[in-house]
Amino acid sequence: MATNLISAEFLEAHSDRPRPNGEAHSSGVAWGAVIGGAFVAAATYLILLALGAGFGLSIVSPWSNIGPSASTMGVAAIVWLVVIEIAASAMGGYLTGRLRTKWTLLHSDEVHFRDTANGFLAWAVAMVVSVTFLASAAAYLAGGAARLGSEQFGAAGENTGTVASVADSNRYFTDTLFRSDHPGLGADTSAQAEAGLILSNALRQDQIAAADQNYLARLVAAKTGIGLPEAEIRVSNVLADARKTADDARKATARFLLWLFLSLLMGAFSASWAATIGGRQRDHVKPV
Repeated sequence: MATNLISAEFLEAHSDRPRPNGEAHSSGVAWGAVIGGAFVAAATYLILLALGAGFGLSIVSPWSNIGPSASTMGVAAIVWLVVIEIAASAMGGYLTGRLRTKWTLLHSDEVHFRDTANGFLAWAVAMVVSVTFLASAAAYLAGGAARLGSEQFGAAGENTGTVASVADSNRYFTDTLFRSDHPGLGADTSAQAEAGLILSNALRQDQIAAADQNYLARLVAAKTGIGLPEAEIRVSNVLADARKTADDARKATARFLLWLFLSLLMGAFSASWAATIGGRQRDHVKPV
C-alpha cells in the first residue's frame, strides 16, 4: 500500500500532463503564430505600399497644371497609408489567432486577453520588420544618390567639394541671391558656399544677426553688380521665402507624423481585434 502511494505521488509530481488549472504547459504567448502573423502583416503592408506608390507615380505628371494637385495627392497618400495599415494588421492578427494552439481549461476572459496580446505582439513585430526594411532601402537609395552626386560634382572643378557640402534644400535660395543680368559670367562657387552657410545658420535661429545680414548684402552686391540697397532688399526677401518654405515643410511633416501615429494606432487595434476573432474561430473548430 505504501509503495502504491509513493508511486502515485511520484507519478503525479513528474507527470507531463497539464495541471488541473491548465497552466502547466500553456504559454501565454504563441510565438510561432505571432511570428507567422507578423511576417504576413509586414509582407502585405509592403505589397500594398508598392501598389499605392505605383498608382501614384502613374497619375502624377511632372508638368504643372496636369493631373491631381499636390494637396490632393497628399490626402490620397495619407488615406492609403491608413487603409493598408489597417488591412495588413488585421490579416496578420487574424492569422495569429487562428494558428495558435488551443488553450484548454482556461477561462474565456483569459483566452480573450491572450488573443488580444498575441495580436498586438504580431503587429509590433511586423512594424519593426517593415521599418527595418524601409530604412535599409532608404539608406541604400540615399547612398546611391550621394555617390552619383559626388561623381557629378567631382568633374566640375576645384571648388565643387565646398559647394557639395552646402548643397541642400537651401541651394535654390543661395542661387537666388546671386542672380544677375550677366549669367554668362558664371557663378562664384566660394561665395555661394559662404552665403549658404550664413543662410542655414539664419534659418536655425529666430532672426539673422545684423552683422551677417549686412555682410551677406555686401557680398551679393559685390558679386552681382547691383546696388547695396537693392542687395539688402533681395537678402530680406530671400530670407523670408526660405523661412516660409521651412515652416511649410515643418507643418507638413508634423501633419504626416500625426496621421502616421493614428494609422499605427488603428493598425494595433485592428490586429488585436482580428486576433480575437481568429482565436474564437480556432477554439470552435471540432475534430473530424
